Amino acid sequence: MGKKQFKTESKRILDLMVNSIYTHKEIFLRELISNASDAIDKLSYRALTDDSVGLNRDDFKITIKLDRDARTLTISDNGIGMTGEELESNLGVIARSGSLQFKNELSEAGTEDIPDIIGQFGVGFYSAFMVAEKVAVLSRAFGSDDAFMWVSTGVDGYTVTKSERDAAGTDIMLLIKQDTEEENYSEFLEEYRIKELIKKYSDYVRWPIVMGDETVNSMTPIWQRPKSEVSDDDCKAFYKETFHDFSDPAGVIRIDAEGTVSYKALLFIPSTAPYNFYTTAFKPGLQLYTNGVMIMDKCADLIPEHFRFVQGVVDSPDVSLNISRELLQHDRQLKVIANNIEKKVKTELKRLLDKERDKYEEFFKSFGIQLKYGIMNDFGMKKDMLSDLLLFWSSRREKMITLDEYVDAMPEDQKYIYYACGDSIAAANGLPQTEPIRDAGFDFLCFTEGVDEFAVQMLGAYKEKSFKSVNDDDLGLESDDEKEKTDELESENKELLDFIVESLGGKISEAKISHRLKTHPVCLTASGPISLDMEKYFKDAPAQGEKIKAQRVLELNAAHPAFEALKQAYVSDRDRAADYAKLLYAQAQLIAGIMPDDPTEMTDLVCSLMK
Repeated sequence: MGKKQFKTESKRILDLMVNSIYTHKEIFLRELISNASDAIDKLSYRALTDDSVGLNRDDFKITIKLDRDARTLTISDNGIGMTGEELESNLGVIARSGSLQFKNELSEAGTEDIPDIIGQFGVGFYSAFMVAEKVAVLSRAFGSDDAFMWVSTGVDGYTVTKSERDAAGTDIMLLIKQDTEEENYSEFLEEYRIKELIKKYSDYVRWPIVMGDETVNSMTPIWQRPKSEVSDDDCKAFYKETFHDFSDPAGVIRIDAEGTVSYKALLFIPSTAPYNFYTTAFKPGLQLYTNGVMIMDKCADLIPEHFRFVQGVVDSPDVSLNISRELLQHDRQLKVIANNIEKKVKTELKRLLDKERDKYEEFFKSFGIQLKYGIMNDFGMKKDMLSDLLLFWSSRREKMITLDEYVDAMPEDQKYIYYACGDSIAAANGLPQTEPIRDAGFDFLCFTEGVDEFAVQMLGAYKEKSFKSVNDDDLGLESDDEKEKTDELESENKELLDFIVESLGGKISEAKISHRLKTHPVCLTASGPISLDMEKYFKDAPAQGEKIKAQRVLELNAAHPAFEALKQAYVSDRDRAADYAKLLYAQAQLIAGIMPDDPTEMTDLVCSLMK
C-alpha cells in the first residue's frame, strides 16, 4: 500500500501540534500510556458481557521495552486493538479520537456505567513525533485474524500495510531522534528515566505498566481506596514521601464528592512552613489527576490564596481540559471543586483549633501570617471566614488566644478590643501607653508582626467590638474632669511645647501633654491613619517609591520630674532645654522600638548632661 497524506492537516498544523501544544517533551510517554490504558479499558468493558474475550482483569497489562542500540522505545498493550480502517481513521485524521467516539456510542445507546476514558482529544498520539523521527503502530483488532502496520515519519504522510500479531492489541514503536546540541533525546532510552516518568505521570493508571519483570506503577492511588483500608498513618506516610516533609501534617482531609462534579481528594495541612514559603519561589497548588493520570503538578486554581499552604491531590473525571491535557479550561466544574475544598479546609482548621489546640498553635506559628494576609486580600472579601482562626498573645493571660476568647472575657464596661504593637511581646507589654489599660483592669493583645495592625483595621470590629490601639488619642478611659485638666496643662505649657517641636527640627508634627502616661516621662505616638508600626512595616517592605511616614507626636508626662527639669531649663538655659528635648525624643524612639536618628549624638548628650 502506497504512502498516504494526512487527510485534513497540513505540515503547518502538525508542526504546531508537535512543537507548541506541549510544554515538555516528556509528556509523550504519558499520552501513549494513556492511549494504551484506554484500549485495555475498552476490551475489559467488553469482557464483562462477551466470554469470547478470554481474558480476565488480571491478564491485562501495558509493556514497555527499550533497545538502546537500535534507539527504539516500544509501548505495547493487549487491549481492543484496531483494524486497518480504524488505523487510517484514527491515526490518519489528526484530532479524531477513537476514545471519544467509543464514549459517545455508549452514551447514545443509553449505557449508564460508562468507563472513564482519558484520551478524548485524539492528538496525544502525535506527541510521539516530538521525540521520534519515525513511529510505527502494529495493531490487531479483537475478533480479527488480521494485523496492520501504520508507519509515519511525520508530515510526509503514512503507510498502512498488512502484518502479523499473535493476539489482539497494539504496539507503538518509536525510533528515537538523534541527540542535538539543544536536546538530549537519548534520555528516553534510559530505563531509570522512563521509570521516573511513569511514576511522575502514570503511577495511578489502573493497569500494570511492566518493564522486564517489574510492575513500575502502583495502580490504585491511596485516595481512591476506601477509608476503611487506609489509616491516618498511611496518609501521613504518603504526605511525607510525596511532598518531601519530615514532619507529620497537622491535619488530613479526605473528600469523596459525588454530584454535578464528582471528585476524590486527599489534602494535608502542614505543621511547618517550607523554607521558601514566603518567597516568590514557592509555587502553591494541588496535584490534579483525572482517572489516575497526572495532569498538573501544581494547580493553583484549586486552592484559594489564603490557604496556599495546603498540599494534596484532587482526582476528577469531570474537569474540562484543553487539547494538550496540560492546562485546564477555567470552567464551572473547577470552581465548584475549589469552593468545596475551601470550606473543607476551613472546617479542618477550626476542628484543630477547638480539639487539638497545641497542634493548631504549632501550625499557626508557621502560617498565621498567611491567614492575616488572607484577611487583607481582595478588600477583605474573606475576613469573615478567617477572623475566628486568628491567634494573638494576651498580655493578661500570657498565652495565645482567639478573638472569641478575648471578647467573651471582656468586662461589661469595656468598649474596645485593645492592642499594643511591638517588635516582641516584651516590647509591646512594656509600652508606657498600656498603663491606662492595665489600671482599668482590661486585657490587651500584643501585636508583634507587621501585618497584624493592617489585618485588624480590615476587620474593623469583631462581634461588634471595635479594635483600639493603645496609641489612640481616645482610649475611652478618660473622664471629663481628666480631659479638662489635660487641656489646661496644654494651654499653660504651649510655648514650651512649641519650643520642643522647633528644637527637634521637624522630626515631630506635635508635642503634647499626655493624658495616658502614669510613671513614664515620654512616649511616641502618631496622628493620622499611619501608625508608627505601619511606618516600620513599609520601611522593611521592598522599595516602592517614597516610603510612607507617620506623623509623629511626642507625648510628655507633666507630672514627671523630667518634665519639671525641662520647664526649668526652658526658663534659665534654652540650649540645655533643647538638649533635654532631643534626649527625651530619643528615649521615646527607643521605647517605640525605633533606632534614634543619631545614636552618637544621643550618647554624647547623655555624657555631657552627666558632668
